Order: sequence, then C-alpha cells, then structure tokens
Amino acid sequence: MKKAEMIEAIASSANVTKADAERVFNATFELFKSELAKGEKVSVSGFGVFKISERAAREGRNPQTGETIKIAASKGVNFKAGSELKEKLNK
Repeated sequence: MKKAEMIEAIASSANVTKADAERVFNATFELFKSELAKGEKVSVSGFGVFKISERAAREGRNPQTGETIKIAASKGVNFKAGSELKEKLNK
C-alpha cells in the first residue's frame, strides 16, 4: 500500500477530508522521525515498537576487486511487532 492509498483509506475510515487525513498522516510520521533522531523509541500500543539500532564500524571487502574497505558506523531502525499485530498476522 502506498502513501496516497493509505491517506485515502484513512480519510474514508475516519470520515474526514483527504487533506485533513494527509496532514495527520504527515504529522504522525514527522513525529516518529524526530523522536527516532533524538534516540528515543516510538511505541504504538497493539502495533509495535520502532527503535534505533547502531552498527559499529567494520572492515568489508569490495566484491569486484577483493580490496579491503572500511565501512563507517551507521544507525538504522528496528521494528518489533506487538502482540495484537502478531495475532492478526498469524490468523
């Protein structure tokens, strides 16, 4: 499902305009991004938890040349599904 489809579904489900649904949708994900950028986890009851994972710097290998390269440390986002979501997926 794409963003536009989600916004349309939200507008229909909540009986609001698409413009209102889009504002709420965008505000929600901006809040997620800002909290994650601060290092906070974002927990949505019944859905799951988003949190930052840190990857240490390491050495890798260029598959074309076999040359050793340095891979910089980086951050990513992990998601752990909540119990209600797991139940829905496994029905």
